[in-house]
Amino acid sequence: MRKRLIGAGLLVLIVVLLTGCTNLNEPITAESGGFWSHYFVYPLSWFIIEVAKIFWNSYGIAIIITTLIVRLVILPLMAKQVKSSQAMQELQPKIKALQEKYSSKDQNTQRKLQEEQMKLFQENHINPLAGCMPLLIQMPILFAFYQAIMRTSEIKTQSFLWFQLGAPDPYYILPVIAAATTFLQQKIMMGRTGNANPQMAMMLYVFPLMIAIPALYFPSALALYWVVGNIFMIFQTYIIYEKHDDKEKPAEGSRKKKK
Repeated sequence: MRKRLIGAGLLVLIVVLLTGCTNLNEPITAESGGFWSHYFVYPLSWFIIEVAKIFWNSYGIAIIITTLIVRLVILPLMAKQVKSSQAMQELQPKIKALQEKYSSKDQNTQRKLQEEQMKLFQENHINPLAGCMPLLIQMPILFAFYQAIMRTSEIKTQSFLWFQLGAPDPYYILPVIAAATTFLQQKIMMGRTGNANPQMAMMLYVFPLMIAIPALYFPSALALYWVVGNIFMIFQTYIIYEKHDDKEKPAEGSRKKKK
């Protein structure tokens, strides 16, 4: 968990540096220079505009549809993350046994512990970093969304429901919904994995705050992206874990017959 948080923090820092090099007041066009603007921000801005043209020039609907498409594209990565987290959960007794065996704080002992853990992962075909992949994919998209909103006047100036897409929600409804859906999604995920790790329990309350606080100040379009993405992930979690459980049941049945 600690490595995952450090990795996420470094990724955020890198993307912030990339986005910080761009003038947010500069409109995004096909002629916009720079790797980040040309290959990340402009394609997303163009796609949202094209989708809006289909749906009555509503950029709110376009952002919802774009969010759903992004989530569908990274769905295979999420399925892989579920498989990895389930496998890691099954290995927990063996990992704890190794930690007890190499409990000394001596540097050589800790190195040996890491080697044994990596050997255990390799034998069971588990990549401990697989859980980070969806986050690695989503973070650039999130920051590209932010710049596409701020640098596309059609998106920035249009209203949707009770809020303006380019400004924070004046009634704080979206930040609250974003935090609530983040909490619910994390709670469901923990319930399905059966993970009682104290660090995970702490993140159950930290992650919603990490979403809610920026949502108070960021454009409402970004909070809308979070809300739609969270709702999608809630249903996605149920579907993926149901399929995984259905695959496990025949295997368990065959084991009982062998006994």
